[in-house]
Amino acid sequence: MGMSAAPRAEKQAGRFRRMFDRLSSSQGDLESEELREDTQASGCIRISDCDDRQIVKVTGTLRTVTLRPRAGVPALEAELFDGTAPLDVVWLGRRSIAGIEPGRKLIASGRISMSQGRRVLFNPKYELRPLGQE
Repeated sequence: MGMSAAPRAEKQAGRFRRMFDRLSSSQGDLESEELREDTQASGCIRISDCDDRQIVKVTGTLRTVTLRPRAGVPALEAELFDGTAPLDVVWLGRRSIAGIEPGRKLIASGRISMSQGRRVLFNPKYELRPLGQE
């Protein structure tokens, strides 16, 4: 048994340690980390960096999608999360939109509004990310 056994054992120990670290961080932390990396890769701004009245392009995963009328008008509301902060995305006059469903990733752009301390995008331009683009 030559010198080559030690580095291989070290490499496996390192791999095991990384796997253990991955298992011990919560699933939510991992998803947040992944989403933050995705934001950078797609040239979008982090939701936590969005200010009132700013025109932005953001990306993330839809966590919830709800039909919630506003002032008597149907409104489809979704919560978009990018690992830094949530953003409410609201389509006025829509009861449903194909592909707008929990778990779907999308890129949305428009002007940020603040409503009850939360960031909101009304009727944004959006682009659904392909499914299974992991």
